[in-house]
Amino acid sequence: MKIIFLGTGTSTGVPQIACNCKVCKSTDPKDKRLRSSVLVSNAKHNVLIDCGPDFRQQLLQHTIHHIDSILLTHEHYDHVSGLDEVRPLREVTVYAEKRVLEVVKKNLPYVFNAHPYPGAPKINLLEIKNDTNLFQVPGFEIQPIRLFHHKLPILGFRIANFAYLTDFSSIEETQLKKLEGLEVLVLDALRKYPHPAHVMLSEALQLVDKIKPQKAYFTHLSHEMGLHNEEQQLLPENVFFAWDGLQIEL
Repeated sequence: MKIIFLGTGTSTGVPQIACNCKVCKSTDPKDKRLRSSVLVSNAKHNVLIDCGPDFRQQLLQHTIHHIDSILLTHEHYDHVSGLDEVRPLREVTVYAEKRVLEVVKKNLPYVFNAHPYPGAPKINLLEIKNDTNLFQVPGFEIQPIRLFHHKLPILGFRIANFAYLTDFSSIEETQLKKLEGLEVLVLDALRKYPHPAHVMLSEALQLVDKIKPQKAYFTHLSHEMGLHNEEQQLLPENVFFAWDGLQIEL
């Protein structure tokens, strides 16, 4: 199984528009962050987690020609607004909670009304009905993980010994049990000081200590985190800041 980080930035991306901070002005490719998304693949199938506004650019950069399934963590714009871009691909199935699917249908009425617009993308919608049951997508078994993005209930996902938890500020103890024995954990770490809807760096490090994966990678990073190469030196040896284009083999 291969993991490709298509984007590792927060909702504004990095560099951020109209910002002249040292991170936004950096020429290091690891400081250039598209909106957060990850591709999980095996020999036959590709699963995308989240589909934001940089989706087209991300697929072109990595020469990705097909996607079987899209898992949506929640309905915020930076995680769903790229769905129209699947139109050149063959039919794609989107998996999400009912509330999220309703937003998708509202955003793309020309896809889901009684008479779809000619050339509209072919998207099947399948509801994730709860966070307790495993479910199957082509090539993979998925374990939902309940998270809270401030007060909004959202989902993370575990696939084999890999887990992806983004855009969350809290996770209940019962959900931590689903994360035992991980080889790779990817989790939100927006910045170094508190945010009402995201874990900050110190909280993310505490979760790594509690979950104890073999390796952990931080994503959904803002320009306020600092320069990649400087900040990486301050992390424990098994913890890393992810960057756009990073690939991991499991």
